[in-house]
Order: sequence, then C-alpha cells, then structure tokens
Amino acid sequence: MITTSIEKLTKAEFWAMADATDLTYELIDGIAVAKMSPKYFHSRSTGTIFTALTAWGNSRGRVGIEWAIDLSDDFTPVPDLLYISFDRLPATWQENAACPVAPELAVEIISPRQTFGQMAQKASNYLAGGVLRVWIVDPSAQSLTVFYPDAAPITYTGAQIVTDSIFPDLSIVTSQLFG
Repeated sequence: MITTSIEKLTKAEFWAMADATDLTYELIDGIAVAKMSPKYFHSRSTGTIFTALTAWGNSRGRVGIEWAIDLSDDFTPVPDLLYISFDRLPATWQENAACPVAPELAVEIISPRQTFGQMAQKASNYLAGGVLRVWIVDPSAQSLTVFYPDAAPITYTGAQIVTDSIFPDLSIVTSQLFG
C-alpha cells in the first residue's frame, strides 16, 4: 500500500481530503492510504464474487464494490467488495455515503504489491470493527481465506466449496475465482 499522509488525520480531515480527489483512499490507523489500481486477476475475482453475492443476496441485502465503511475514528476501509443485509442497513437507507454500519462480509483481494500478512492485519481490524466475516482472496496462491471473530481462519483452494452458516445457501467453488 502507498501511504499518502504522514500524520494522523481526524475523520473530518480524512473525508475532506478523500472527497477533494478522484483517487480512492482508506483511513488505516488514522493514516490516509491510497488504494492500488486493480489489475486483470484482481478484476476477474471481483467480478466473479460480485456476481455470486448479487445472485444470492439480491433480496437479502446490498453488495457493494469499493464502498467505504465507517468503522471507527481511525479506520475507514474501502474493501474490494462488501455484503450488508437489510437487517443491518434497511432497504429504505438511500444515501450517497460510506456504509454507516459494519457489514456481515468484507472482501479484500490481494494486489501484487500487497502481502497476505498485511491483509491478515487488515482482516483483524475489520473484525474488531464489527464485520462478521472477512474473505482474503489471493490470486497468486489461488486461495480464499475466511477470517472469523471467534475462530481461526480457514483457507480454501482448488475445488473446495466455501459455505458459511451466516450466508445460507451461498456456495462458491474456490477455483472458479481464478479461471
């Protein structure tokens, strides 16, 4: 990740800076960090997951691509994808703003200059902010690792099917993310 501010910012300073540019920024530990521009494998995985989540969750909630989440005063991430149910954010909510509550799912796809360790730390921050599941997709390793707030992460590869009790009837074959 490319750090774009040296000193810690308040939430108001962050939004003023982020709203004044065409770049996408995240606030991580109070520091504004520019998001990397996605490449082909990243884009392909994003599209596949978006399609699966949208088909599954259309009547249950919202799926967002690169939608900021207002999780705390010093952590406003912009996950590659998120899913939030209408239970957490009612269908009547219609604002052009960051997601105001923690979603059930945040998905991060590792870009070439990012490491799994960096994304694992980010997953911990998401979970601390109330996100129920974090998926870290690694195109290089062709894996999807699910992080839980109360259990060790599980990594899926190949023909393994990702399922979860909080997403009934959703299943994703890991290898299809990288085809």
